Amino acid sequence: MQHTPRRSRLRAVVAALCTTALGVGLLAGAGASTATASPAPRAAAAGSKVVGYFTEWGTYDRKYLVKNIETSGSAAKLTHINYAFGNVTGGKCAMGDAYAATDRAYTAAESVDGVADTWDQALRGNFNQLRKLKKKHPGLKVLWSFGGWTWSSGFGEAAKNPAAFAQSCYDLVENSKWADVFDGIDIDWEYPNACGNTCDTSGRAAFKNLLAALRAKFGSGNLVTAAITADATAGGKIDAADYAGAAPYVDWYNPMTYDYFGAWDATGPTAPHSPLTSYAGIPKADMYTSATIAKLRGLGIPAAKLLLGIGFYGRGWTGVTQAAPGGTATGPAKGTYENGIEDYKVLKGRCPATGTVGGTAYAKCGSEWWSYDTPATIASKTAYKNQQGLGGTFFWELSGDTANGELIKAIG
Repeated sequence: MQHTPRRSRLRAVVAALCTTALGVGLLAGAGASTATASPAPRAAAAGSKVVGYFTEWGTYDRKYLVKNIETSGSAAKLTHINYAFGNVTGGKCAMGDAYAATDRAYTAAESVDGVADTWDQALRGNFNQLRKLKKKHPGLKVLWSFGGWTWSSGFGEAAKNPAAFAQSCYDLVENSKWADVFDGIDIDWEYPNACGNTCDTSGRAAFKNLLAALRAKFGSGNLVTAAITADATAGGKIDAADYAGAAPYVDWYNPMTYDYFGAWDATGPTAPHSPLTSYAGIPKADMYTSATIAKLRGLGIPAAKLLLGIGFYGRGWTGVTQAAPGGTATGPAKGTYENGIEDYKVLKGRCPATGTVGGTAYAKCGSEWWSYDTPATIASKTAYKNQQGLGGTFFWELSGDTANGELIKAIG
């Protein structure tokens, strides 16, 4: 069960299978929140939440460790970390990669506090490193996120018995070996009653029922959040499930306002994957951030329960001759881990931004065309977040940023 570095895996296949709007990458949840019982919690006022995804598999090829959250300065900026991902299988929450999560031994140089793991300690791996990070930052909260692009197919089975699913998740998240690490659960179902990596037919009420069961089990002392689709098109993925009905059960939602466009459409037209606003020539109506937020708010979901989503990566095409958006292409541009996608930390030097459109940046270099957010466009997006009274900002994912946290520090 090897995850790809990005949750965009198999999107090209889905493009051929599903005519609904193409997917957003990952993340969050909303709802009536109450503080956990940890000592001296850092109160996150409306608008001030900064939620970053940390990937379980980052410890491998990416060599992005929990320690890097500290050394980059990101830990001081974050209010919450979503640990991605736990699996959903057999109608239950399950461990993803147990070696990475609980077993991998860290050297002193790799460890958050400079202390090496020992062979006989009860907990090692990412979980122990997150425990150490929380000791340095007592107000920092960590949620265990379940599902994601690859592992969302299990939610259909889970929806058949929400109470049993919720019990399994509670038992796993609150396991005595690491209960102090986690402050709640995040559900990343891509997508309820719609198509993602696979197509779900569990019905419009399934998502609401699942979140209600999780809230009933986890109680008011834990966070329950969900990453949700950003597809605001008429009859699209937002319309497929009862997100408004589920909202009372979550502390907040993370609408995945990125991956609107990408090189799964191999010949183009080129378009920014995370536009804030519409623009002349946008390939599909209502596929931009402010349309998503407006649609969710129009359903009656409180603005304070919606976070603004930002991608710490770009999406790109090759075989492009036109500098402006809307050009033709021959396929996805080469990426380090997956073609068509690349970290911001790489793109800022490899293909510096040459223009902006729809409130985000784009770049033409050689025959490649990329779109991604920069510190300047993130500042504009967070100004929009503040103007709308949204609950905060979230992003996918920490390892895409520079070693000194250039993007996270631009979040206002």
